[in-house]
Amino acid sequence: MRVEENKSLKNLNTFGIACNARYFVSVKTITELKQALSQKPSEELFILGGGSNMLLTGNLDAFVLHINLKGIEILKETEAEVFVKAMAGENWHEFVKYCIEKGFGGLENLSLIPGNVGTAPIQNIGAYGVELKDTFVSCNTVEIQTLKEREFTKDECAFEYRNSIFKNEAKGNYIITSVTFRLTKRDHKTSVSYGDIKKVLSEKNIETPTIKDISEAVITIRQSKLPDPKVLGNSGSFFKNPVVDSETFQEFRRNFPEAPFYEVSPTAFKIPAGWLIEKAGFKGQRFGDAGVHKNQALVLVNYGKASGKEIWQLAMDIQKKVKELTGIFIEAEVNVF
Repeated sequence: MRVEENKSLKNLNTFGIACNARYFVSVKTITELKQALSQKPSEELFILGGGSNMLLTGNLDAFVLHINLKGIEILKETEAEVFVKAMAGENWHEFVKYCIEKGFGGLENLSLIPGNVGTAPIQNIGAYGVELKDTFVSCNTVEIQTLKEREFTKDECAFEYRNSIFKNEAKGNYIITSVTFRLTKRDHKTSVSYGDIKKVLSEKNIETPTIKDISEAVITIRQSKLPDPKVLGNSGSFFKNPVVDSETFQEFRRNFPEAPFYEVSPTAFKIPAGWLIEKAGFKGQRFGDAGVHKNQALVLVNYGKASGKEIWQLAMDIQKKVKELTGIFIEAEVNVF
């Protein structure tokens, strides 16, 4: 375990923001993790996973702890299902690919989501009708103050839409070290109701899709809409899709009857944030090296030399214009530091 000073984080965040960490250490074992926590300098602690779902707006005068724990383990299995444990530092998409190659179903709709396994439960990642909580069993953690290990069950994680206990009362108290999933080996409960998935499968003349077919369809869709962070800096969807109450929804529909929406419950309605941003005129727009992607308005991008502050200013401008135009506030999904 080696502590570095003034470490560049440009290649460790998917926006490609040029900034430095006052102190930096990458840990590969839980023993190293506990050692780093017990010996850390007095600076603020900053936990770094895959560098996605975050925007750095300046240098970090902090002790940056890079969680680089690796390994995938099959804990137990029957003829019908399998329990798979993945360490926090595993790349999420590589883990999904591993499961699909093994014939394990449940994660195929979550293909190509950026980030690592350890950060996935924090915001209950989701896509195309599936969320992490659907296959989540538990996660192991280390409590930062006491260094004690603790397991969180699914119920204890209090999962909601892009939310969990780790974004609320447990925020900043625990480091996730591994996650266990319950996946199917046969009779997979596939989810292909989203129109884009149906369209891609239909174009390929696939009527009874396998989990691999669904994964490949999702990858095709995401690659057509979302830029590769290695080519164009971004953090995936920057904003959450707002969920509004009936009164707000009815007022919105009177003004924008053409807007798409999804009924979450009889009294709650989800409106695509991408549609709102496009309606506000930001889709494909560029402001210096900060911009909104031409194919997906939810995605803010760094064309090369944008600072985190410039991207955050663009995000706030979008929020203001969308609120003024539609009466709806769109909340940032990424964490801003």
